Amino acid sequence: MKRILITGKNSYIGKHVKDWLENGSKLYEVTEIDVKTQDWIQEDFSKYDTILHVAGIAHVSTNKKLEDLYYKVNRDLAIDVAKKAKQEKVGQFIFMSSMIIYGDDETVGKIRVIDKNTVPQPKNFYGASKLQAEQGIQQLEDENFKTVIVRTPMVYGPNCKGNFQRLKKIAKLSPIFPDIENDRSMIYIDNLCEFIKQLIDTEKHGIFFPQNKEYISTKQIIQVMAENMNKKIHFIKLFNPILKLLSRKINLINKVFGTKIYAKELSEEFDYIVVDNEESIRRSV
Repeated sequence: MKRILITGKNSYIGKHVKDWLENGSKLYEVTEIDVKTQDWIQEDFSKYDTILHVAGIAHVSTNKKLEDLYYKVNRDLAIDVAKKAKQEKVGQFIFMSSMIIYGDDETVGKIRVIDKNTVPQPKNFYGASKLQAEQGIQQLEDENFKTVIVRTPMVYGPNCKGNFQRLKKIAKLSPIFPDIENDRSMIYIDNLCEFIKQLIDTEKHGIFFPQNKEYISTKQIIQVMAENMNKKIHFIKLFNPILKLLSRKINLINKVFGTKIYAKELSEEFDYIVVDNEESIRRSV
């Protein structure tokens, strides 16, 4: 039996990973703990084989007043938990990082491909705090303490938060949508859970870039969403030139219509894909 501790109780990813591992299997014993207070310091880590650290602040604000808090939670807390894990002989530490460490999305019409030679260049304190946490955790690795960095692209699924829900609202309310072709690396929550399960089973270490097998376009997401809501949406190119112009100044437009992808070779085999793109959008709606 593998004993896994998830730090970040009731987090979206943590909750789904727990359910995924425990669903019909007696091979895993999963515990979640809250790390918002100092109580976690008293937890006995020595009984766990793997710690999955998902606790952190997502990119919810660029308010400079929150900068210290981002570093305190996303960097310092993660490193402190990893140090305790190593000291108490945990064999594997998995840290959930983010594609955000590579900086902002490319402007509309341009293609951003991240490959093995791409150097992380965070453009805000969210990305910087994640990257610095990675570096601090990796420095702890030795032959008895395996560190795993998972640089996820956008994670989506039923009841997820963030941009996916905003697209859902657009698909529900808007009769038109820009006809812009783009590609995004994304990962459906069940695919991510299976990926993490395989990391635990094989006791791997290193840096990983999980993603769905195929890239997905914003237009495709809206299209499938609308079909599942029995809504008719017309895709028009009328606003494309304006959006391309505005994308130079407004990064939110690039988040929706820009192309930002991981090169396929970064993700190795895709044997963790349990749900394809179209079906994953249906399930998420």
